[in-house]
This record gives sequence, C-alpha cells and structure tokens, in this order.
Amino acid sequence: MSVSPELREKVAVLLGREPRGLEAIAVSRPDGSPMVIRVASLVDDTPFPTLFWLLDAELCYRIDQLEAGGLIKRLQQRIDADPQLQQTMREDHLAHIELRDSYISDEQRQQLQAQGFGDVLTGKGIGGIADFTRIRCLHTWYGAHLVVPNTVGRLLDEFWQQPA
Repeated sequence: MSVSPELREKVAVLLGREPRGLEAIAVSRPDGSPMVIRVASLVDDTPFPTLFWLLDAELCYRIDQLEAGGLIKRLQQRIDADPQLQQTMREDHLAHIELRDSYISDEQRQQLQAQGFGDVLTGKGIGGIADFTRIRCLHTWYGAHLVVPNTVGRLLDEFWQQPA
C-alpha cells in the first residue's frame, strides 16, 4: 500500500520533517487527517521496531501533559502490583511482534538477515520495548492501541474517562 503525495505531505507537516519508512496511514480522523502511521521495520538500513507512530497533535499533547504529570509512574506502579495486567501486557507485546512480522516484506527480511539483524525484532514489543512489564512511553502504546487495542491504551482510556 502506497501513501499518496497529499497524505505524505500531511504526515510531514505533523512530524515536522519528511517521513522515513512510512508504509501506510494506519488510523485517520473522520476528515481524513492521519492519526497513526505504520512504519517499516527497516528504515535507512537500520531495524526500526516501532510499528505504529502516533501523529495526532491533540492526542500527542494530551499524552505529553500526562507523562509530564507522572502518569507513567502511577500506571507502572499499578501494573507492578497486578500479575494479570503484567500477563495481558506480555500478550500485547507478543501479538504486536507477530503483527509487525506480518508486515515485513521478503526483501526487508533478507536485508535484516544480511546485516546480521535477523532476530533483533523478535524480542522487541510495542515501541521497541524488550522488558514486557514496562511502559516507557505512552505515545507508542496509545498509537498501537488505536490500531489494535492493548492493556496500556485501555488504562489510558479509563484514566481519561474518570471525572476531573
């Protein structure tokens, strides 16, 4: 699937630079504005484990504010205390690895192998995370959540639904 020049330009504006590795618009707003893009697993001959990239300016700003306010730490404490949440996060990562692998073309797979990176993506989940019990970045989790719902994205949705 190729991205039209018009959409590529919209992505460039949202990113503030020319997109590299752009493979598709994964989620759009009702008006067609890109919210989440799908990125190649090999960008400029380097493995790139972040499959989905959140672009939506409003969501990015809201998440920036929550991260600055310490929400990652609070959510991480909740996860650390709940083995069920840890298990569902692990399942999210494994499903994400499988999904990312399904998008890797034969050519990309051959390049990864030739450069000695054949297995580098197999242990990296959402946002390139290797420790499947850690959050690290809400943006990567939420971008992925908008494509395929996940645990941290659901926790963020719950947080946003709480009365102020």
